[in-house]
Amino acid sequence: MIETKLLFPGVTLRCCRDTRFKQGAMSIQFLRPMAKEESAMNALLPAVLLRGTRNHPDLKTITEHLDALYGASVNPLVRRIGDYQTTGLYLGFMDDRFALPGDRVLEPVLDFAGEVLLEPLLENGTFLSSFVEGEKKNLIATIESDLNDKRIYAMGKLLRVMCQGDPFGLPRLGEKEDVSAIGPEALYDHYKKVLRESPVEIFYVGSAAPEAVAELLKPMFTSLQREPVTLAPQTPLRGGTGRDVVETMEVSQGKLCLGYVTPITNRDPEFPAMQVFNALFGAGMTSKLFQNVREKKSLCYSIGSAYYGTKGIVTVSAGIDFDKEAETREEVEKQLAACRNGFITEEELTAAKEALLSSLRATADSLSALEGYYATAALSGLALSREQYMAAVEKVTLRDAVEAAKTVKPHTSYFLRGGNP
Repeated sequence: MIETKLLFPGVTLRCCRDTRFKQGAMSIQFLRPMAKEESAMNALLPAVLLRGTRNHPDLKTITEHLDALYGASVNPLVRRIGDYQTTGLYLGFMDDRFALPGDRVLEPVLDFAGEVLLEPLLENGTFLSSFVEGEKKNLIATIESDLNDKRIYAMGKLLRVMCQGDPFGLPRLGEKEDVSAIGPEALYDHYKKVLRESPVEIFYVGSAAPEAVAELLKPMFTSLQREPVTLAPQTPLRGGTGRDVVETMEVSQGKLCLGYVTPITNRDPEFPAMQVFNALFGAGMTSKLFQNVREKKSLCYSIGSAYYGTKGIVTVSAGIDFDKEAETREEVEKQLAACRNGFITEEELTAAKEALLSSLRATADSLSALEGYYATAALSGLALSREQYMAAVEKVTLRDAVEAAKTVKPHTSYFLRGGNP
């Protein structure tokens, strides 16, 4: 059960009290509208903050301090959730129950998190240039590694074309050129804006009582001058005109990505049925795409579908030989039509539901999975608890899944093929 507390206007704490783990976890996320003009700065900010604080001015002293706290960890956390981008910290620490008599872990870890967020090491009233430049290089390297993975690259290009006019098409970590342009002064000014304006979402998993966690967190925000801005609610995909895009590159395998839209989002009652449809269609080895397009027809090396419930987007990604594009498209549409027309066996429906249920059950076995599920659900608008979601999936009928399939319409395609650009 999740208990929610409003610590201050615009600062929300959600607690999942769980005594099964020897560890605890917490995310502290500042919510920003997903926007090109600031997405790179939001991605860079927590890494710069973690380079040094007033009392722990370098990585060596930070590491020593965390080691003394039973090996606690504090890491940057950047997410893209629908129309929002989050920037903040993810904390992992030993539960107080397992510390030596008289020792406390949660309180000093939260004290240190507050120090990272509110007491950065400054030089002439702004961030240290060496910290900013070093983390810019690291962020650009991460962005480039994603671009070198052609499956990730192709899906990013599909979403960018599909979501023109919608912030969901923007990359989570920003663009390389935007990262390169960031200076210490601009980042520090943005940092102050983030602290002042951003709604804050804090999620805790561990054995401590929510009231105790709330009291430990309050000093972190007491001294801040806050003018929190209310973000607009999450919206389905807006704007963007469907297109078919082909790009040539020196690659050995083609990447075909197909984008579809549905009016069903995770805020709708039909959301569980839509998830079951996606599992039937292409999410997993029992799906129609895997069994037919890959196994029976041997048209692709890999294939799968994904459903972005926050936006109402379904995608298909396939690794294929260059000359198999038309035949693969045709077979994907054939399997989608089979779902729309109810050509689904009871075995397929059972396997799809069990795959979803198994994934949901697994979230209970991991601190990070619990945090990821509930923190993302709160920000994306999903009102179902894990248990409610599982119950809803179990109730999905064949007719429900078929009706969900009928709402899925083609929108955009992207094909990366070999050749000279």
